[in-house]
Amino acid sequence: MARVSTISMIPVRRVFLSLVVCAGSAMAAVAWAQDKAPPVEPETIPAAPAIVPYDDKLLRLAEVIGSVHYLRTLCKAPGGSEWRSDMQRLLDSETKDEPQRKEKLTAAFNHGYRAFASVYTDCTPSAIVAEERYRNEGATLATEITSRFGN
Repeated sequence: MARVSTISMIPVRRVFLSLVVCAGSAMAAVAWAQDKAPPVEPETIPAAPAIVPYDDKLLRLAEVIGSVHYLRTLCKAPGGSEWRSDMQRLLDSETKDEPQRKEKLTAAFNHGYRAFASVYTDCTPSAIVAEERYRNEGATLATEITSRFGN
């Protein structure tokens, strides 16, 4: 029986292992290249916000409602929480499928609320006067909007 020297096999093993490693890394590179680019999903374009001719007045009305809501709650006036409910009804009727308009009106309401929250922490005579004036302005705006743009 002939003896084969293991010393002469070492370079062959190295070559074989090198080939296996190279082949494996080449296959991994091909697989990586295929997975590299994620599938392209169609880009959704948000719908353009509806342009309503009375939106500026409606935004002011929302701000007034927020202000009155804060002041009436602060002064513990009857029906203080009704103003938030009125705002919700306004949002439901005006911005059914228009999230951008809803966001704008909500922001206007919150702005009116916060504007007076930063000034009045107690119910003072001037807070009562401001609430009355804002309530009158809100009534005027509501009348103008409905008389000019109502059905």
